[in-house]
Amino acid sequence: MGDLFDSLESVGEILGEASESTDSDAMTLSSNSSQPLADRMRPATLEHFFGQRHLIAEGKPLRTAIESGQPHSMIFWGPPGTGKTTLAKLIAHQVEAEFITLSAVLSGVKDIRAAIDRAQKLEQLNGRGTVLFIDEVHRFNKSQQDAFLPFVEDGTVTFIGATTENPSFELNNALLSRARVYTLKSLTPEDIRQIIDHAIDTGFAHQSLVVDALLRDRLAEQADGDARRALNLLEIAADLAEPIEGDPEGRVAISETTLNEIISGGMRRFDKGGEAFYDQISAMHKSMRGSNPDACLYWLARMLDGGCDPLYIARRVVRMASEDVGNADPRALTLALNAWDVQERLGSPEGELAIAQAIVYLAVAPKSNAVYKAFNAVMADVRSGTSHEVPIHLRNAPTKLMKELGYGHDYRYAHDEPEGYAAGEDYFPEGMEPPSYYRPVDRGLEQKIGQKMAHLRELDEQYKKGR
Repeated sequence: MGDLFDSLESVGEILGEASESTDSDAMTLSSNSSQPLADRMRPATLEHFFGQRHLIAEGKPLRTAIESGQPHSMIFWGPPGTGKTTLAKLIAHQVEAEFITLSAVLSGVKDIRAAIDRAQKLEQLNGRGTVLFIDEVHRFNKSQQDAFLPFVEDGTVTFIGATTENPSFELNNALLSRARVYTLKSLTPEDIRQIIDHAIDTGFAHQSLVVDALLRDRLAEQADGDARRALNLLEIAADLAEPIEGDPEGRVAISETTLNEIISGGMRRFDKGGEAFYDQISAMHKSMRGSNPDACLYWLARMLDGGCDPLYIARRVVRMASEDVGNADPRALTLALNAWDVQERLGSPEGELAIAQAIVYLAVAPKSNAVYKAFNAVMADVRSGTSHEVPIHLRNAPTKLMKELGYGHDYRYAHDEPEGYAAGEDYFPEGMEPPSYYRPVDRGLEQKIGQKMAHLRELDEQYKKGR
């Protein structure tokens, strides 16, 4: 038995701080003021967990799984500060399991094996189960994910992963098939307000803290759905709280001036490399396509406020001009390119204003994706078809030999034809039925383009009848 305890001790040294007890004392509110407030305020029970009612309200699937005492492996997918780690700890506490946490940023296969070894030995020693919590699990590569998969399958550990990225893109199918994905939502200001109130009431044992209701509301709004951010801001503000003059209880208060200084310049949520990045770009693009300039400006401001590179936005605006406005108003592309140029030449804030001008113009401009659809269709045909020869009458003939071979023979020069159009001329490869890729919409300039194309088709028909 001595060897077993020695082995457990060595595994503990490898894991360092990765393993945490889930005894009842460890899951109650800590009075250790050296811990960050966000850590001290982790709820010990579901009753003190605020938010995510779609998952943990009475009768909801996650709550049922937790209360059953036999939780399955699962993945928590959601923004930062929404309770992923807290829920994992609550689950381990509920089933009286060992809680081992690894960070996918800092851990490798060696750490995974050490955690599995520890779980196996605890099972042998006292029959205690283990919850293996992996934070930012999307950062594990395939081999790292595969390293613990067999032990999830055989029940050695109950796996709980936390990720801010879409699991369907970042995790392999084998792992996804063995773990249920629960989507956590950004906390509402009402959720955050409850957390703030609870923290003020119970989290400051060393001081009697007073915070005006309006300031609590403002702090809840500034947290941007992130409970950890809210508690961190509250803790900083509490450290700067000033005694209330003449108060017999010796209370301290957070002033509006103090709160303004703390929250000024705070960044809202915007992950430059993650899903929030693409969601907001998508929202701006779809707002433009939907002809809503106000929504366009809102999403532009959100991205700029979050630190998005304005040049990236400018490049996307150029794409929008071609894809969704097209020839219905060709000036849109010119304006988008000009905005890009202004951003490169002048930087902020002049460039950002030019980008705003461009997306507003795109939003109110007539829309057409006719060129976009035509280009995609022709590319699909070319990629799936054969490499047809260029018809001999369309070939270039810069040498005498090429002319003798008939290159360019019988080509009709359009400028010499009536109306500058060679009616009935075929410009496609021989044997290929001329397709109709570009179909102008009945909006903006394309309305006139469509009328012109209809007239040219009439000339083609007249030419064929006259032959």
